[in-house]
Amino acid sequence: MKLIHVLNGPNLNLLGTREPSVYGRETLADIEGRLRQAAGAAGVEIIFRQSNHEGVLVDWIQEAGRIGAGVILNAGAYTHTSIALRDAIAGSGAHVIEVHLSNVHAREHFRHSSMISAVCRGVILGFGSLSYDLALQGLLAAAGKPKS
Repeated sequence: MKLIHVLNGPNLNLLGTREPSVYGRETLADIEGRLRQAAGAAGVEIIFRQSNHEGVLVDWIQEAGRIGAGVILNAGAYTHTSIALRDAIAGSGAHVIEVHLSNVHAREHFRHSSMISAVCRGVILGFGSLSYDLALQGLLAAAGKPKS
């Protein structure tokens, strides 16, 4: 795997200022910088994106699937509502790891279910921004292995 897309959904552009007691004080730019450094050391390129729009995320997932890129996806609130994202993951064949900064199972009941987990390669949650680093390690370790 030579390319990994890191895709971020709604409100993640507010990291660092949005509910820091839940999401931490790191910004999305902080996370991006750290991931770029780790990926570069592994000889992998990162495409890092954020959108508040569901259809844009669908397009990016399909793009990654077409070219065989891995995907780290923090779909934000769309995790719990988006059949479109689920179908994009399943239909594109993209190797996706779902990430969340917080432990969604320790939060409000509506956050306990994910529309996308069943079609993702794995799910990492509750480790703050480290969830992204763990997902990167997981994709690098799983490169070349069949999706299970």
